[in-house]
Amino acid sequence: MKTKTVKLVEQPVPVTPGITKGMVRQHAYMIYRDKLPDHPLTLEDWVLAEKDLVATLETENLPK
Repeated sequence: MKTKTVKLVEQPVPVTPGITKGMVRQHAYMIYRDKLPDHPLTLEDWVLAEKDLVATLETENLPK
């Protein structure tokens, strides 16, 4: 039987100016609530969380 192993990855530095690790970490924990704490977040999870956070912040700051 094949098993998929996930390596524990440290949180990468955000590439978006003005975004901190803490902001991305908080957002990742909110959107991956079902995945944690049983499974660690992968690098892809961190990147997707940062992209989603940036998109959310941009949407909230648009004039209405």
